[in-house]
Amino acid sequence: MKTTTAMVATLALGALAFNGAGAADPKPRDFQRLVDAAHARYKGLQDGKNADYIPILTKTPSELFGVVIATKDGRIYSAGDVDYRFSIQSVSKPFTAALVMTQQGTKVLDDKIGVEPTGMPFNSRLAIETYKDKRSVNPLVNAGAIAAVSLVQATSEEDRWNKIVQNISDFAGSPEPLPVLEDVYESEYSTAFGNRAIANLLFNYERLYSDPEEAMRVYTRQCSIGVTARDLAIMGATLANQGVNPLTNKRVMNAKDVPELLAVMATAGFYDESGEWMYTAGLPAKTGVGGGIVAVVPGRFAIAAFSPRLNEAGNSVRSLNAIRDIAGELGVGVFGPNPD
Repeated sequence: MKTTTAMVATLALGALAFNGAGAADPKPRDFQRLVDAAHARYKGLQDGKNADYIPILTKTPSELFGVVIATKDGRIYSAGDVDYRFSIQSVSKPFTAALVMTQQGTKVLDDKIGVEPTGMPFNSRLAIETYKDKRSVNPLVNAGAIAAVSLVQATSEEDRWNKIVQNISDFAGSPEPLPVLEDVYESEYSTAFGNRAIANLLFNYERLYSDPEEAMRVYTRQCSIGVTARDLAIMGATLANQGVNPLTNKRVMNAKDVPELLAVMATAGFYDESGEWMYTAGLPAKTGVGGGIVAVVPGRFAIAAFSPRLNEAGNSVRSLNAIRDIAGELGVGVFGPNPD
């Protein structure tokens, strides 16, 4: 791995000794109190607006807001609109990266995609031209995520899709494959000119590993999977539980690969606000322009939230504030108790 990500992975492992494996979690009433308080504090926040570059996302009711904590043993504490189904968007990216790691090992992620943050917007084409050694840079920006879809070992486009949706459903503990929001898919795919340019550029530089349009279709379909805040919390809790889903007890990814995935989430999971997020919240996380965010406390639990109002970086304003407050009050940042 590159030095930056390797250092974060080592520190995240060390965090288990510092404040994870040996620390007692708050009592259930304290988890519920924190979730209720965060929801009450930010439900009236009007900052930000719905994403509009995918036209249909403007139609999601902007006042929706839900907050969930899911523990590694499957306990769930929630407040607000936690069962509303919205499009997963970029929150899907680390979980498909996990599938690639499970199929082919962690080295393939570094060799064929990259693991460094770009310092540029998540949909940047300039990054492909700037980072000439890796092009796709990391699996949590659009270029790297499209490349990750193309790396999934499959015999056909249908097989590729089935493996991706089953993997995400397994992380969520869903007994059936999670649904695709077809209206979101149609809106996103029909306007995906930037992503199509990314896929073609990667193919031109031999950094895409399937037909470009196939990768585009499957990637867009992946982003259109419908999830709830509760689903995202269970997905995060599966990572907190070293790759075993706490509801189904199914191993979804190898325990030895979880630190590397969390390291990439820590360095690139919050788009180009990742440094600010780690500085103030201290948790590996992934956001999506659908309004969802999931953050992981290694070895303990996950905090997820959903609200469609986004800031300029594409991160849910209510969600990030709620998660940051809960993490701060619990003092669970992986590098030590969070700053005030």
